[in-house]
Amino acid sequence: MATDSEPVLTTWTIHGEKLLDDTRRLKLSVASVELPDGVTFEQYVLRMPKAAMTVVVDSGHVLMIWRHRFILDKWVWELPGGYVDPDEDPALTAAREVEEETGWRPLSVEPFGAFQPITGTADFENLLFLAEGAEDTGAAADVNETARVAWIDLDEVPAMVARGEIPGAAAQVALFKLLAARR
Repeated sequence: MATDSEPVLTTWTIHGEKLLDDTRRLKLSVASVELPDGVTFEQYVLRMPKAAMTVVVDSGHVLMIWRHRFILDKWVWELPGGYVDPDEDPALTAAREVEEETGWRPLSVEPFGAFQPITGTADFENLLFLAEGAEDTGAAADVNETARVAWIDLDEVPAMVARGEIPGAAAQVALFKLLAARR
């Protein structure tokens, strides 16, 4: 018998999942779900490959990219990152994406946490990495992914988030985590 300090743990029962679409970057399905109280419904489920994002910091500044996101139809600041290829070390993905998207090569890449941005609908693990310092390779940033590369003062990040200039969950989680760790 459960007490106030020992809640009854309940789970949803999945009676099946029907695959609707299966691409290289997304699996979309509909799950038949039953709640503990007997209510049933269908729930869309997204399954996506892991993504790796890197916070590159140097002298109180963070390396960011300015790009247009067509789904939002908005120009935004983001951290460099991308999908982890099957069987690829996520740290290598993180370093590769920084270099491709910015033209800078991180001097180090260390794990900095992980999170799931939309747990009620998707399995899309975001792996965060921290790089202290980077060297300019002289190569141009990928024109398909980056319109501008800049070193942003970390102290400006909260105001940029408040103004909607950094709307992405991965960037916000990583940057606020970094700011909290440095205070």
